[in-house]
Amino acid sequence: MGADRSAFGAFLRARRDRLTPGQAGIEAFPGPRRVPGLRREELAMLAGLSTDHYSRLEQGRQATVSESVLAALTRALRLNEVEAAHLRDLAAPASRARRTAPEVQHPDPGLLRLAATLDHVPVLLLGRRAEVLAHNALLRAVLGRAPALGSSFTHYLFRDPLARERIVNWAAFGARSVAAMRREAGRRPEDRRLMAEVDDLRRTDPDVARWWDDHTVRDYASVAKRIAHPEAGLLDFHIEIVTAPHAPDQHLVVYTAEPGSSTARMLPLLASWAAPADTPTGPRDRPRDRPRD
Repeated sequence: MGADRSAFGAFLRARRDRLTPGQAGIEAFPGPRRVPGLRREELAMLAGLSTDHYSRLEQGRQATVSESVLAALTRALRLNEVEAAHLRDLAAPASRARRTAPEVQHPDPGLLRLAATLDHVPVLLLGRRAEVLAHNALLRAVLGRAPALGSSFTHYLFRDPLARERIVNWAAFGARSVAAMRREAGRRPEDRRLMAEVDDLRRTDPDVARWWDDHTVRDYASVAKRIAHPEAGLLDFHIEIVTAPHAPDQHLVVYTAEPGSSTARMLPLLASWAAPADTPTGPRDRPRDRPRD
């Protein structure tokens, strides 16, 4: 599949709209402004391009984009590292072969062993498209119920009412999830299943539609997460991501707590409430319901 020039142009436009002349360090060109951010000619000047050349890029009419032009656009738009990588992916030439990953995902044994040693904190193993590959009993105790194995964690965030109820900073977490999904779509433009999931969520959830159209991109990264637990109260976590070099499509999501915090003191109690299921729950295990007091 060739490069998606419409996505490349839309990303340029979105980033241009968010950058004002003052933020770019230039005097605004004279005349009435019809755009919230830089004009095309202003960005073209910053990038050292002709206005016509830049217009062709933004309109998806430029067949190829050189590395020097990508570097100039990155500087002019003040893109961060993740945004710059996303821009390069969207500009990938048609001649660049993209290997389609196999549909069946198997949890990496090393990440599963690491997860098993972290039974004192909630852990979750995600694959491509945020597919849930494994989770432990403590994660189920914290979230109330965990997404089904093989399901999409993104779907859980937006389709399970309990997710919105338990995650206090749900909007921030949801926006980051959509941004990570857009980054994944840039990496894998040939992944029709991923785009079908995106289209389904955009069609049925206005939050997803709004965040997707914002063109924000993020890689999996550390983020704060606050959980409102009906028995344990407010639980504050820092979410850390572990990725093995030999399994770059899989991410071990670890819920860490500050030592000595109320959350850290509450985790052993939550663990005692959790079902004595194998930890972590893998493809052949079924999560069990937490026993009632």
